[in-house]
Amino acid sequence: MQPTWLLALSILGFLSFLTRSISLLNWVFTTFFRSPKNLNNYGSWALITGATDGIGKAFANQLARQGLNLILVSRNLNKLKTVSAEIRAELPHLKIKVVAQDFSGNISAGVGLIEEAVKGVEVGVLINNVGITYPRAMYFHEVEEEVVKGIIRVNMEGTTWVTRAVLPGMLNRKRGAIVNVGSGASIVVPSHPLYTIYAATKAYIDKLSRSLYVEYKLRGIDVQCQVPLYVATNLASKVASIEKSSMFVPSPEDYAKAAIRQIGYEPRCTPYWSHAVQWCLARLLPDVLLDAWRLSIALRRRAEVLA
Repeated sequence: MQPTWLLALSILGFLSFLTRSISLLNWVFTTFFRSPKNLNNYGSWALITGATDGIGKAFANQLARQGLNLILVSRNLNKLKTVSAEIRAELPHLKIKVVAQDFSGNISAGVGLIEEAVKGVEVGVLINNVGITYPRAMYFHEVEEEVVKGIIRVNMEGTTWVTRAVLPGMLNRKRGAIVNVGSGASIVVPSHPLYTIYAATKAYIDKLSRSLYVEYKLRGIDVQCQVPLYVATNLASKVASIEKSSMFVPSPEDYAKAAIRQIGYEPRCTPYWSHAVQWCLARLLPDVLLDAWRLSIALRRRAEVLA
């Protein structure tokens, strides 16, 4: 007869194995096999901020292919017209509005333009994608005042006030989906040195999203924070010298395809499969090791720029 302590240890080991196995199977299902929601059920329009480059532009293309009319928001009017023309060339039946707004400037005026653009249309999906970071890796005391203010305005205030502008219409219709694009810099790793303010603003986005998810879930509105790691964008190029996509660094298009599949489900997700794998591996490492790794990357990037 086995000792009681050995039996208890065996049961705990089995339960641990079972729990991890269920988590793995659930991740495989939600990432690769779960059916995406029909986003048209939220409303016939989608609004995307930061819509002329990178992830935002890829979101716009994917949502257009879902049959949603678009309100594209970005600071560069010429780029907005170019992206709009590209989408219309492929999907001429779509309706597209453009709003030129630099969130680092007068936010109140820009929000007024957005409020005007959403009048009379069913904005069912909101993608808060706009975000900026430092011009280069910098210690906290080196960051110029205007850079600090700009990052806070764009990353925090922009997302907050655009959500406030769009939310009333969703509440009236009792349906809607809000996606706030966060960052692994604030969640996956314990620190993001030399880009501290950027990481801190993305932590705000994560908490904002979770709280709004709880506030509005029972009122028909699904709020989600999506947490990408590196995607082959201009922002990633600044931070980590990433110039092209790879297995672990998707293109914006590949990321957006995965991201669209997750809209309306969990309050926080990492849509792209290899990002989720990297997050899982990061959890196995001690914080001190991850801190040292992040600092080494930032210092190397800093040396490259200053050389």
